[in-house]
Amino acid sequence: MVTMLEKLGASVLAIIGALGQLGIFSAQSLVLIFTPPIKIGRLVRQVHFIGVSSLLVIVLTGLFTGMVLSLQGYHTLKQYGSEAYLGAAVTRSLIMELGPVLAALMVTGRAGSAIAAEIGIMRITEQIDALRVMALSPLRYLVVPNILAGTIVMPLLSSIFSVVGIFGGYVVGVLILGIGSGTNFRGMVVAVYPWEIAVGLYKALTFGFLIALLSCYKGYYAGYGAEGVSKATTEAVVVASVTVLVTDYFLNSVLL
Repeated sequence: MVTMLEKLGASVLAIIGALGQLGIFSAQSLVLIFTPPIKIGRLVRQVHFIGVSSLLVIVLTGLFTGMVLSLQGYHTLKQYGSEAYLGAAVTRSLIMELGPVLAALMVTGRAGSAIAAEIGIMRITEQIDALRVMALSPLRYLVVPNILAGTIVMPLLSSIFSVVGIFGGYVVGVLILGIGSGTNFRGMVVAVYPWEIAVGLYKALTFGFLIALLSCYKGYYAGYGAEGVSKATTEAVVVASVTVLVTDYFLNSVLL
């Protein structure tokens, strides 16, 4: 019984310690974000890495998400004689929910894991310690550009995801299922409001910040050896993905 309580207490203390460490890491990073100078060259490289290099997976995922959503939505709406609302349903689902969330999960798997692995390798090869010896801030050089890049590109990637998904829904709904083109577009215009587009962009902005922050955090405190980097990379993807989904719920509660 005592052993079980000791293990439980140790687990609770470890969780509290990790949360405190994350809080300090986040606070230091936020201070540096608003304190010049910003490493512009590295920021541009990370914008390209997180944003441009993720375009292919975003476009493919968005296209087939819209197609599947349109196909399934058609058969559901047909039962109630409401096929005319297919375009509206697909568009609202993508802009407000599926676009930001699925784009964030794709970026987490592609870019978040790579960021954690890169910083983790720098940790175990003592490159981060070398930066400190040269009087350079590792957070300013490694973390801040990633956080800024993730925050900048995530709304853009989410918008691309939604636009491509809407096109995929149009292809299935109009060209395959035979819904009128005018009816489809009319449903989009009538059903979607500017504030709903803003909600989707706010979500994407928040997700981009969280993904970059958590990926950098896991890599920065990676354990030594190949096993430590592997564990940090896996934890970065899992924690960031779960955080995106949990945050999405609370943002819906506040914004809707």
